[in-house]
Amino acid sequence: MASRKMNVLVYSGNGSTIESVRHCLYTLRRLLSPNYAVIPVTDTVILKEPWSASCALLVFPGGADMGYCRSLNGEGNRRIDQYVRRGGAYLGFCAGGYYGTSRCEFEIGNRVLEVIGPRELSFFPDTCRGCAFKGFVYHSEAGAKAVELNVNKEAFKGGIVPQTFRSYYNGGGVFVDAEKYADKGVEILASYVKSLDVDGGVGSAAVVYCKVGEGGALLTGPHPEFAAVNLDPKSDGGPDYPQLVKALAEDDSSRVNFLKGCLAKLGLIVSQETTSVPSLSRLHLSSLHHFLIPELLVAWEHIITMQDGEEYIKGENDIFHLEKPDSRWSLNSLVKNLPVPGISKGNDEPTADQSNDVSSDDRIVDYDAITKRLIPHETEWPGTKETPYFNHHSFYANLQKYQEERDSEAQDFGKYLMYGEVVTSTNTMLEKNVKLLSNIPAGFAFTATTQVAGRGRGSNVWVSPAGSLLMSVCMKHPMELSNSAPVVFLQYLAAIAIVEGVQTYDRGYKDVPVKLKWPNDIYALDPSKPGKKEYVKIGGILVNSSYSAGSYDLVVGIGLNTTNAAPTTSLNALLSTPAFSSLAPFTLEKLLARILTRFETIYKRFLRTGFDRKLEETYYKNWLHTDQIVTLEAEGGVRAKIKGITTNWGLLKAEELGWEDRPTGKVWELQSDSNSFDFFRGLLKRRV
Repeated sequence: MASRKMNVLVYSGNGSTIESVRHCLYTLRRLLSPNYAVIPVTDTVILKEPWSASCALLVFPGGADMGYCRSLNGEGNRRIDQYVRRGGAYLGFCAGGYYGTSRCEFEIGNRVLEVIGPRELSFFPDTCRGCAFKGFVYHSEAGAKAVELNVNKEAFKGGIVPQTFRSYYNGGGVFVDAEKYADKGVEILASYVKSLDVDGGVGSAAVVYCKVGEGGALLTGPHPEFAAVNLDPKSDGGPDYPQLVKALAEDDSSRVNFLKGCLAKLGLIVSQETTSVPSLSRLHLSSLHHFLIPELLVAWEHIITMQDGEEYIKGENDIFHLEKPDSRWSLNSLVKNLPVPGISKGNDEPTADQSNDVSSDDRIVDYDAITKRLIPHETEWPGTKETPYFNHHSFYANLQKYQEERDSEAQDFGKYLMYGEVVTSTNTMLEKNVKLLSNIPAGFAFTATTQVAGRGRGSNVWVSPAGSLLMSVCMKHPMELSNSAPVVFLQYLAAIAIVEGVQTYDRGYKDVPVKLKWPNDIYALDPSKPGKKEYVKIGGILVNSSYSAGSYDLVVGIGLNTTNAAPTTSLNALLSTPAFSSLAPFTLEKLLARILTRFETIYKRFLRTGFDRKLEETYYKNWLHTDQIVTLEAEGGVRAKIKGITTNWGLLKAEELGWEDRPTGKVWELQSDSNSFDFFRGLLKRRV
């Protein structure tokens, strides 16, 4: 079995700067979505997680490369080097470029800034020397420049790249004597046009590509990932800074084409059309029974704040403005949604012509700072004009149909539904707003068409493409059942519910090839490789928990590729194969209703009987790991055979193997929150 590499990992650990990480995420997501998930990772992930099997590109942004050295010298760099040499791709911007060479020489003779020393990765076999141009100041725009680059078009083999363009620059280096290393697989992709303030040896290489084993590394001195739209002309860059921003804006299309060429050279699939930053939409609150919404609003009175005649729920992470139905489409309501003193946390609010969306120009957006507009539907469900990408009538009709099935115990999950066309994260908006979460009924569900996901303020740009089923359901699990029905099993129950939801969607779907990967992923047989029995990830589960008043407050998040083929495959792609071609495609509304009702029925059984023999058999029938042989890296490389999960605490059982793979009699029990299972390489790695 082989994993399709779909992750682009941007290092955000020690040494990186928040701004550089944000620019990387913004630009790479615009150019690579929806074929890849561009996500930030820490040094802990690089050191401890099995990231390389699914990584299409590892990116080191700007910052201070000494921080990278402190965290990753030794084991971390060994893993990075091994990943690249085995066919991986490395992209280093500025500090990440210095880090990928054999030697860093930065501001020699400057007692405050000087950094000199060897570097372990050594993708470029000589020195990166800087600053290429004088004036650099840490954490400032004072030394920033719009440097002109001359592009070596021949290195891109026909790609649409510019001959010259201006790029943002702030402290980067020159790759010394790069021309001399052509016989070692080094190509100069772009050179500085102006004379340098340091000795660059032969040539003035600003961007280089280095062949490394079966893979490659692309290193830059300037910052072609910085878009002018995300630079503030009024910052501390001095009197010439506005002109710098203007110059970069004039060359923006050339910058984008150059970056596209660089990414293609690293072997990535670049989007034909650049993805724009999405605007947040209104949220719609409805119920299977209309009268429940006014009752819910009454129950929320103690968490609602009144200001200027408008109602707000001021959560710990987000602020929700409860819109009145009669002002929903009025200019007056839009004006009132401009920043409210004491309420709004930012200025990225709509103007009067944005009747449906809650932001934004095509730039980096702090989505958490935007007040979320919530419309309670008290007398009827939202119509197709209000929610064109989600049919509430279809959802509630299917929910009721599934609830009425003979073996169904479902009555609460999905009874209340919140929907947004574009939201930050269904899990985050519930889990991080404790005041709201603690007053939400059990079974309350939140779904979206597109999710801008990211973790952490200011870096949450879009990840989840339209066509994914995105949902979170709120649950209250009694603390008193901790022994008989441990909360850790919720991720396993959700996984069963997804598989059963797909296979009981309607008649004829029971053999759709979806499986579980321990502990919380959903995989499907890759329809693009018929007969090869290769599985690819199509979904995942995230359970967030907190405790209050004798119960766990749980938010169970599910993401499942349903109609979108990228970045891996989807349920509807499975139906395109001959075995299932007669079946109707999945719809998000019906599948959401099916999974919610299966989840509630399974959960209620679990409350009564725990993870009993029937649930255990159901889980094993649907998982990928029966008798799989793995290596326990944290236990010194011991080989072991997967035997199942324990029925008391949901631990993974692995039977140790000795000589000729004979059982030694020792059984390891591994926690899902402290181990990571690299299914495709047969490794169990300890998480920190």
